[in-house]
Amino acid sequence: MFSPEGPTLRELAVQALSSVERGYDLLAPKFDHTPFRTPDAVLDAVAAALGRLGPFDAGLDLCCGTGAGLRALAPVCRERITGVDFSAGMLDVARERTPDEADGPRVSWVRADARALPFGPAFDLVVSFGAFGHFLPRELPGLFTGVRSVLRPGGTFAFPVVAPPGPASPAYWMLLGFDAAMRVRNAVWRPPFVMYYRAFRLADVLRELRAAGFRTELYALPEFGRRRDGSPRVRLVAARGLAGVSQRRAG
Repeated sequence: MFSPEGPTLRELAVQALSSVERGYDLLAPKFDHTPFRTPDAVLDAVAAALGRLGPFDAGLDLCCGTGAGLRALAPVCRERITGVDFSAGMLDVARERTPDEADGPRVSWVRADARALPFGPAFDLVVSFGAFGHFLPRELPGLFTGVRSVLRPGGTFAFPVVAPPGPASPAYWMLLGFDAAMRVRNAVWRPPFVMYYRAFRLADVLRELRAAGFRTELYALPEFGRRRDGSPRVRLVAARGLAGVSQRRAG
């Protein structure tokens, strides 16, 4: 799973027994050498899909990590890109690896909690890659309402969703086992480390997006083919705010 440049088993154990923030601070220097980084193939497919929906002026990468999302945002954002993450270590790596391109969009990095974004309605596009497992289902309403609050009228909130494996797939049991192990870990150890692969379900997500005042469209990413039942293996969720819907929601 890991390249020789990736973290050792001991390093992973220390990270897993830390808080989410501290764990990612420790993992940051080697994060791009782990399977946790969003693959370039996904980023390129998302960029291609967003190119058909855009272009956009200002883009925000929510939970940006080491900045891999720039690969998807740079081709579709004309003016500026902002990455936000609560891990100082991940942001340090992102800053070090930011390309210095005079003719491209301006890039900045902000340390903040995705559940309390320190922005007004300043973005035309918000994206996120592989971060939603760090949020409990009860946190999605506040998260999505916060995203809507930083979008300009007509702005888009977009993220890829991978179809879950079926029970006949070894991946199904691997993810089930991982989530079970995390629940046991969080029941007996503090601080908690929230990371559940199976908690972010598309039907629930679409319902919460609607409740937060979004209308959603799903786009198949053809680069990843289809499952046996004909459904796409990977979709892009593109959500836009509904006019006249309040951005405030209790809970």
